[in-house]
Amino acid sequence: MRRSGLEVADIFRDHGAAWRKANAGHVSLGQSKVMSAIESCRTAALGGHVARCEDCAHEVIAYNSCRNRHCPKCQSAAAKRWLAEREAELLPVPYYHMVFTLPAAIGDIAYQNKAVIYDLLFKASAETVIAIAADPKHLGARIGVTSVLHTWGSALTHHPHVHMIVPGGGVSLDGRSWVACRPGFFLPVRVLSRLFRRLFLEKLVAAHAAGRLQFFGVSAALADRAAFAQYLAPTRVVEWVVYSKRPFGGPEAVLAYLSRYTHRVAISNSRLLACGDDGVTFKYKDYRAEGRARQKVMRLSNGEFIRRFLIHVLPTGFHRIRHYGLFASGVRAQNIARARELLDAAAPRERDKERREDAARPEPRILAHPCPCCGGRMIVVETFEGGRASRGFSFSKIRIDSS
Repeated sequence: MRRSGLEVADIFRDHGAAWRKANAGHVSLGQSKVMSAIESCRTAALGGHVARCEDCAHEVIAYNSCRNRHCPKCQSAAAKRWLAEREAELLPVPYYHMVFTLPAAIGDIAYQNKAVIYDLLFKASAETVIAIAADPKHLGARIGVTSVLHTWGSALTHHPHVHMIVPGGGVSLDGRSWVACRPGFFLPVRVLSRLFRRLFLEKLVAAHAAGRLQFFGVSAALADRAAFAQYLAPTRVVEWVVYSKRPFGGPEAVLAYLSRYTHRVAISNSRLLACGDDGVTFKYKDYRAEGRARQKVMRLSNGEFIRRFLIHVLPTGFHRIRHYGLFASGVRAQNIARARELLDAAAPRERDKERREDAARPEPRILAHPCPCCGGRMIVVETFEGGRASRGFSFSKIRIDSS
């Protein structure tokens, strides 16, 4: 049984072939590609480089990352690059964290219609916040929104929801001033919830009428308009979950939050405890419990663990991080500049300049980490392609994983 240093890649390598065979014809091309990428990540199959210490000549080999957005090992570097860009856009105001969640009945439809349903979730939640914020009865301002899609619960169940980071205020409707929200309060949750429900259901019904939804198996009957309307009826009278947390402590807290959420995958390797013939054991949080009782352990069969992981593979080309309002891509720079002008705030000092200058230096490339033997500088002395060992390098030497 695997325990120490267990990774999702290990589970795929040990049990993925049998699972693919047992589910032949039911595994999408996207899911197959994700499995292959994770299995190959930071192995000789993807190539790598050899680095040598300038002082003691100690050598290490580092294999390349797959860079797949679903890989638990590849998100750290991507998150750092993304955060460096966002850092320059932070405003000196409180930021709020909001969560918009779909009811289980709608989440069930998303199994067979991920691209459509997830897109509607993004649009309806963003339109809701922007509309309520623009209402003079609430804030009366144009706001900026950064939304991040998560599709999982802690136990790898299907639980589509959007995490939203919003500055506590916005530019007045006439563009002449900055309008701050009340201290500790952004927008009324009940008002947001009901508008979100109405906007999402309107968009969902329109998508069904336009033939954009597909239904198979036990859900095939929902292709009929009357049956679909009957299915949605209960969702029109229940409260949809919209959650608004207290504001962050400051810009640094916003960045810390974003680093944890923006590039998160369904489960991190650190949560895995063991894997054997009897299944995969991992840590999860039971949010119905309180305090320490939330921390629990679950065991799933190997096949069920793989199935649950793969239901969170996003459609090809689908953007899981989106910006709206003042932060919409085409107008973000000028809107942030205007907001800073209204707030009489200077742009934050750029902290990523040195990193970019290091990346632009000509070879030999200097690694960020020092020599594990003497602390000297590690210089890349050779690169090699996937499937090929480096010339003259002994695989008995120390190896490290690196992206």
